[in-house]
Amino acid sequence: MPLIAARFVNPHRLVIPLYALAMALLALAAGAWFVDARAEYRQLKQTEAAIRLKLAAAELRLKEQDRILQRLRNDPGFVESAIRRRLSQAKPGEVVFRFED
Repeated sequence: MPLIAARFVNPHRLVIPLYALAMALLALAAGAWFVDARAEYRQLKQTEAAIRLKLAAAELRLKEQDRILQRLRNDPGFVESAIRRRLSQAKPGEVVFRFED
């Protein structure tokens, strides 16, 4: 009996459904990979935006520090006031008020 059943099954008729099944599985795998890649892309874009904000803040601090450095190099009055403020010193005749937080 198995010989008769094997005779009616044409192997060429199975090739097309098997290829269709293989293509469907590949399409599902590619779709899953695409969804994962898209999620990772969104997460990386969010990370990039956060890093760009930090960079902008750091650049602003750098500009302010550069401005202070230029004043320290070129403005003796600024240097004097910075030193007196840092060391809590006063010129003769000045009064220094200290406030505790």
